[in-house]
Amino acid sequence: MNPRPTSAPDPIRAPGRIRTVDGIPLHVLAEGTGPLCVLSGGLGMAWFDWDAVAALLAPYRTVIRFDRPGLGLSAPAPTPPTLAAEAGRIARVLDALGHRGPATVVGHSLAGFHAEGFARLHPRRCAGLVLVDGSTEDDPRPLLPRAVRTACASGVAAALSAAGVPRALGPAARRLIGRAQTVAGHPPHPWERAGYRTSRVLRACVLENATYPYQAAELAALRPGHPLPAVPVAVLAAYDGGETARDLRWLERQRALAETLGGRFTVAAPAGHLVMADAPEAIAHAVLDLHDRNDRTPVNPSPTDR
Repeated sequence: MNPRPTSAPDPIRAPGRIRTVDGIPLHVLAEGTGPLCVLSGGLGMAWFDWDAVAALLAPYRTVIRFDRPGLGLSAPAPTPPTLAAEAGRIARVLDALGHRGPATVVGHSLAGFHAEGFARLHPRRCAGLVLVDGSTEDDPRPLLPRAVRTACASGVAAALSAAGVPRALGPAARRLIGRAQTVAGHPPHPWERAGYRTSRVLRACVLENATYPYQAAELAALRPGHPLPAVPVAVLAAYDGGETARDLRWLERQRALAETLGGRFTVAAPAGHLVMADAPEAIAHAVLDLHDRNDRTPVNPSPTDR
């Protein structure tokens, strides 16, 4: 069925379908034709953040997008996220859509952990990896037990929701974060208000943030015993032109990630952390060039309607 949230803008029907995956109703969107490509956004992001990238890829790829539990138009999960669960969710979303073949997975920011975890835990399902300004941690060591940190995070989310913070400030906070992580001005998406004013999305964002160090530690522990399959890997780093030590250190960390994974390192510039907003064509090129860089499929410099 089509999702119909009560707070949705006009038109009221969102694209995509609701599919039950692991007992959780998830909002899933499939477009285009060709080899499979999954797009997964960073912490707290929704399906519509990939609109421009999906428009560029859909003529050449079957593009799959889905909202993780609690985000976008998906129902919440009964438990906080883990790396293994999120990696497995990618596989089971593909199963729910009837796609059993291997897929290229594009992971942005936090979802870079999920994409790499998918490749290591489900190697036969992975055709390639593109990590877009992916999260990276040299030596992740969470200070608190996971249960303690997630319980505190749940309490904070409940208190903020009871105070009416999501309804009053959620969409505005989302827009402020977006402006801080882009180099160009982008209008608010019509579906922002439908999700970011809800306690459901707030709780999902808080829990993703709270579990970040544990997911990083899970991936670090996974790497020695679960090698990557022999698939092409690309690491695409965002660069906004800054020359501070922090800016340059981030580029070096992204380059080091590419070396660790045996992948190709490229830079999207000018672009903030939300590369899909500032430079969608850079992501499309990274995906289309992944398997054959000598036979590049042309990509329009801006999104086009199909």
